[in-house]
Amino acid sequence: MKISEMNWLQVEEYLKTDDRAVVPLGCTEQHAYLSLSVDSILAERVASEAAEPLGVPVFPVLGYGITPYFMAYPGTVSLKADTYLRILTDILDSLRRTGFRRILFVNGHGGNTPGHTAAIEWMGQNPDCRVKFHNWWNAPRTFEKVKEIDPVASHASWMENFSWTRLPNIAQPDHQKPMVDLDRMRTFGPEGVRKILGDGNFGGRYQRSDEDMNAIWSVAIEETRALIETW
Repeated sequence: MKISEMNWLQVEEYLKTDDRAVVPLGCTEQHAYLSLSVDSILAERVASEAAEPLGVPVFPVLGYGITPYFMAYPGTVSLKADTYLRILTDILDSLRRTGFRRILFVNGHGGNTPGHTAAIEWMGQNPDCRVKFHNWWNAPRTFEKVKEIDPVASHASWMENFSWTRLPNIAQPDHQKPMVDLDRMRTFGPEGVRKILGDGNFGGRYQRSDEDMNAIWSVAIEETRALIETW
C-alpha cells in the first residue's frame, strides 16, 4: 500500500489495527551512466515490493540525502547533515503524532547512515515507538548474494544496474573498471573526487545479466520483508 494511493480515511482505518509504516530514503547524485535517482528508485521499489503483501503503508521516498563528495557532478543535490537529520526527526514526529509507532526506514544511500543515530536519539525521547534503519543493499543476505555473483562491486557499478535504473539509449562500457583507492579519494574535495573517479563508477563491471540482478533483488525483497514482519 502506497500512501500516495490512499486517502486519510483509509489510513485512519488502517491505524485501528496496525501501527507499522515504511519510509524509503534515497538521494540525488551521480551514478555514472545510470539515473541520478538510482538510490531513490531502488529504495522506494524494494520498500514497496517488500511491504505490499503485508498491507503495510509505504510513504514516498525522501529523494535528497547527504552527498557532498559528488557536488562536482552536475545534477547532484546534497543536504547538510543537520538539515537531513532534522528532516528525519520531523518525519518521525509526524508519524507518531498521527498514530504510527513502528517505523522502518529503508535506506538506499550510504551517506544517509547518520540518520540511524538520529533515529536512536529520537527513540530515547519517544520510548513508545520503535524505529529500524535498514541499508537494503548491504544487509547481510543481500550483500552476500552480491559477493557470490561478483566480488568486485561498488557505487555506480553493475550492482546498481537494474533494468529500472538504466536510461534508454545509453550504452554501458563493457569492461571491469579497476577499484579506486577509496582511502585516498576520501582525502579530496568534490573536484578532486571527480578527477579521481572520472565517470563516477568506483570500480567493477558496469553491467551484468538481468538473471544475476533478479537473483539479488529477490533476496533483498525477502530480507526487507522479514524486518517488516518481525518486530
